[in-house]
Amino acid sequence: MKRTFDVTSSLIALLFLAIPMLLTTLLVKLTSKGPTLYWSDRVGKNNVIFKMPKFRTMRTDTPAVATHLLDDPDRWLTPIGKFLRTSSLDELPQLFSIIAGDMSFVGPRPALFNQDDLIALRTAKGVHLLTPGLTGWAQINGRDELPIPVKVGFDEFYLNHRSFDLDLKILCLTFLKVLRREGIQH
Repeated sequence: MKRTFDVTSSLIALLFLAIPMLLTTLLVKLTSKGPTLYWSDRVGKNNVIFKMPKFRTMRTDTPAVATHLLDDPDRWLTPIGKFLRTSSLDELPQLFSIIAGDMSFVGPRPALFNQDDLIALRTAKGVHLLTPGLTGWAQINGRDELPIPVKVGFDEFYLNHRSFDLDLKILCLTFLKVLRREGIQH
């Protein structure tokens, strides 16, 4: 049922979001050099690496590390990068990852390939058995502001309590968080 929901909802979302995605593509292309999409190596289900697309918000010469590890993250942003991140428009291409089965709408956010501490802790807690999500329990309980052990605690809660009802609750709360632009680091 979850996979059917993911694919159906992604296809419907792509229909409604086609024009905003096209406009975002044009804005990225017109405001910075380089490709429109950034393909990030991420850790998926069973710790398998997959390529996750995002609209590019950083310059092409940005180091491949989590944003919070950069000395001055703002200096690496493209002219519209901050807006794309705070509005979460940069995440829209991940709908294609959901259709491909690399991601789900709800699950733990996929770790960067080099976030060894996060990957190890998730593996120890069994969270690596889940398909990563566009949003998740940790996302609505602090998002980028959470220390890794706390984030994994929320991921473990989701692992142990996942249900269609919980997924719907997480999706609704995510929508509210995005509208309020809460818990977002640029």
